[in-house]
Amino acid sequence: MTAHNRGASVPHFLIAQSELPQEREARRRRAGKSSGETYAATLAQMRPGVATTIVSPTDDDTPTFTAERLARFDAVFLTGSPMHVYDDGPEVRRQLEFMCRVFASGTPSFGSCAGLQIAVAAAGGRVRKMPERMEAGIARRISATEAGRTHPLLAGRPPSWDAAALHGDEVLELPAGATLLASNAVTQVQAAEIRHDGGVFWGVQYHPELALREIAIAIAAQADELLEAGLADSQDDVEARARDIDALHDAPDRRALHWRLGVDGEFAEERLRRREIANFLASLPDLRTD
Repeated sequence: MTAHNRGASVPHFLIAQSELPQEREARRRRAGKSSGETYAATLAQMRPGVATTIVSPTDDDTPTFTAERLARFDAVFLTGSPMHVYDDGPEVRRQLEFMCRVFASGTPSFGSCAGLQIAVAAAGGRVRKMPERMEAGIARRISATEAGRTHPLLAGRPPSWDAAALHGDEVLELPAGATLLASNAVTQVQAAEIRHDGGVFWGVQYHPELALREIAIAIAAQADELLEAGLADSQDDVEARARDIDALHDAPDRRALHWRLGVDGEFAEERLRRREIANFLASLPDLRTD
């Protein structure tokens, strides 16, 4: 699929997935979709009829997307992935160069988890491995900063909320031109806006695009890491948590699961979980900088 002129009746979104080929295939075997395919499915549900193109900037055989070509899209979405943006290598460099061109194109962009970290690093901020901790399954008590309380990205969020999350890296330092929008006790940067080189990026450290079943599959697959981080005492604990989150996917109103997981509708209900993506889509007419 090729880019069309923005402003047409059907919006066209570019989805950049930073997984390596073997990681994409492993995710497809576990969850049925790559991270980019998950984003495409979510956007298609939220905006029926939308056109999407998935690209993998980390791959050495991916054609270069110039700033001029990127400007033809209505928005760019950056997915999560196992990528560590502080590891210098050709895959990371290609991804960061791609994001620099996104900023230069003026096309509004949105990213979750590693997508936020990529935008931070491309704009001059710093990302690190979280020291002796990680956030897995549920990011608890995320709260908006003073700037975040009136920012359209978080419109409709209560003063504190839980979100689907799975990450062992975090933003250490936001770049110049960034605004911190939300934090929690685990990591300072849970949501941010970045303005850089003529472009605007909105991002979150959590995963509004993921179905709860995908979160359940992901934490089950990373049981060893959760045990090493001290988040669970046994494999059985991880499997029990994964089962509860998977069950909540099918029964988001089930009060027993809300009680057992310690969540409310902000986490359980798909429409509320996707709030940041919905807010970004609604704000697109105001975000174009050219």
